[in-house]
Amino acid sequence: MIRVVIADDQQLIRAGFSSLLNAEDGIEVVGEAATGTEVIEVVHRERPDVVLMDIRMPEGDGLWATEQIATFPELADTRIVIVTTFEVDEYVARAIRAGASGFLVKDTEPVELIRAVRIVASGDALLSPGVTKRLLERFARGSHVAVDDSILSAITDREREVLALVGQGLTNSEIGTTLFLSPLTAKTHVSRIMSKLAARDRVQLVVIAYETGLVSLGRAG
Repeated sequence: MIRVVIADDQQLIRAGFSSLLNAEDGIEVVGEAATGTEVIEVVHRERPDVVLMDIRMPEGDGLWATEQIATFPELADTRIVIVTTFEVDEYVARAIRAGASGFLVKDTEPVELIRAVRIVASGDALLSPGVTKRLLERFARGSHVAVDDSILSAITDREREVLALVGQGLTNSEIGTTLFLSPLTAKTHVSRIMSKLAARDRVQLVVIAYETGLVSLGRAG
């Protein structure tokens, strides 16, 4: 059973998401919150698999709450999906670094909301196609941070190749096809890279690929 907490200051949105998710087999909404401080309390109490996190909330917004949740080792298995609009995507870099595993827009199709919950609950990240890819590209395009690839010294040349492909949004199967590897071998490489670079999930690997210059707006470096 996938346990979900919904954090949004609008009761109608919480009720709509809750009704949709509770109607699905294998998904249960175990808590709701209307503020940043409240969602932290609920997450500590319920230990959900997934949090659907609004950005704009009182008493600590969703970005602050995401940062706080990520600091607790006992909540390391809780995955956060930021529910956002394009108007606030300047906050994407901060949210990803804080530990967000994906993004949704509030007017997303119901099937995509359900899919997002299942994807992040399985330990993967909501990367592509669509919203997150565009948001990451906007982040990369607007980033003024100097390129520092020293972190890449921790990984092998083959792992750099894999990381570059992850940065372009390729799945394990697509990485395997590109590099003539089995999907399982590709998955093993990705897992090792996450461990070596202390990345929580594939979303953070994408950011690392952009920030180090390994990938530039969808082009491998």
